[in-house]
Amino acid sequence: MIKLLIVDDHHLVRTGLRNIIDDAGGIQVVGEASSGETAIQLNRQHKPDVILMDIELPGLSGFETSERILKSSPKVRIVVLTAFTQQPFPARLLDLGAAGYLSKACDAEELLRAIKAVDRGERYIGSEIAQQLAMSLLPGEPMSPFGKLTSRELEVALMFAKGMKANDIAATMSISPKTVATHKYRIYEKVGVDSEVGLLREGIRHGLIKADD
Repeated sequence: MIKLLIVDDHHLVRTGLRNIIDDAGGIQVVGEASSGETAIQLNRQHKPDVILMDIELPGLSGFETSERILKSSPKVRIVVLTAFTQQPFPARLLDLGAAGYLSKACDAEELLRAIKAVDRGERYIGSEIAQQLAMSLLPGEPMSPFGKLTSRELEVALMFAKGMKANDIAATMSISPKTVATHKYRIYEKVGVDSEVGLLREGIRHGLIKADD
């Protein structure tokens, strides 16, 4: 029996995923988390084999949550399940150690295949994500300026693009406001903007944030 933890801030999504998994058999949902902080706590408590992880969470993002969980539980297999399919998200999460990456547009069969595959020690990348990764490697393919960012810079950029203030970002990530300011300077320089409005505009243009957020 595969022990599974679901991490998503939408109750309806978690309910739908639990129904799919319960109907399939062979997988036990040991917990549900609506935030990164809760996910970290439930991971320690239940020791799941696989975690379904959304990127966009209140407080700690899927980036920071995944990184913290993998540091404390290196054997757990994280499958990112998200609406963010464009680069650099897949590459950054896979670099952090995620075992799988799926679009929320995937069907139930693919979701179950991914869970079982990563539990066997394999990596699983959804077909849509694989196409994005392949396209990004083609010569002459325009690269998102966010692809120049480190994983930590990308996470900070996502928070700024969503309107979070520097002090709140510092508190969420357990870093100093000075470190946030350093990240912000480097992000502006790499993306080629000089304001949070410019960062938001580029974030929407390149899929870092959805226009209706």
